[in-house]
Amino acid sequence: MDSILRIEGLNKKYPSFSLKDVSFEVRPGQIMGFIGRNGAGKTTTLKAIMNLIHYESGKIEAFEKDMTEFELENKQRIGFALSELNYYPNKTIRQLMDVTKRFYKNFDQQKFDEVCKLFNLDIDKKLEELSSGMKVKYSVAIALSHNAELLILDEPTSGLDPVSRDEILDIFREIVRRGDRAILFSTHITSDLDKCATDITYIHNGEIIYTGKKQAFIDSYLFIKDKTKNHSLESSYVAFKELDDRIEGLIEARNRYKFELENIEIKEPDLEEIMIYMERREGHESFTL
Repeated sequence: MDSILRIEGLNKKYPSFSLKDVSFEVRPGQIMGFIGRNGAGKTTTLKAIMNLIHYESGKIEAFEKDMTEFELENKQRIGFALSELNYYPNKTIRQLMDVTKRFYKNFDQQKFDEVCKLFNLDIDKKLEELSSGMKVKYSVAIALSHNAELLILDEPTSGLDPVSRDEILDIFREIVRRGDRAILFSTHITSDLDKCATDITYIHNGEIIYTGKKQAFIDSYLFIKDKTKNHSLESSYVAFKELDDRIEGLIEARNRYKFELENIEIKEPDLEEIMIYMERREGHESFTL
């Protein structure tokens, strides 16, 4: 199978926001990080994939089958969770599982119990009693228990403590280890992607500005710290900011030669640095305190 998920030319219009020709694909074995600042269109895209909202145009395929025409069949093979798991907060995990398993013809009760034990999930606890990390683990346990081949998760690590986030990322890596499953998860916590993502899709104001290998994206930029404060180089930055003792910012790697000067530090950026300065390209607020 060439791709587990393919989105082509997805368009969705709201009064103050639009998705514009969103296109990307997720392949077996990939952990695809879906990044962008809040309001960029991540959750809207994920809801469109799952047919939770109407979209004006575009094509979405899962497992090489149209997501609208084969919705019920495809959803048997997908594990999906939005960022907030708030339905039936007074129900226990056991009660929720008893209802959920009716929707999946290949739900494996024994596997669910094993995964809950592995995750230290008390199935007799009410949903409202679970921490954010435990709610994510519950969603993953459900997905694994019906042998989901694709996990689509919206901000799964948001609000988690560092230990819980690291545990979740370890679980993600294990899920795709055999190469026959994939994960698409949206996040604005770019450090999580540094640890586990193989690929990223970057959405900005409803448009995809990059989709592909994570390392290739990182390699296309360099981070600069210029203690000479050479203002003649400002036009060569993607974006920059001036601090008391230096100018620092992002450049395209092909422009490295311009900055190979004394007292200019050049290093590989991380995803957070790239995202910060990519978003600064269109200007930012200045504050006087």
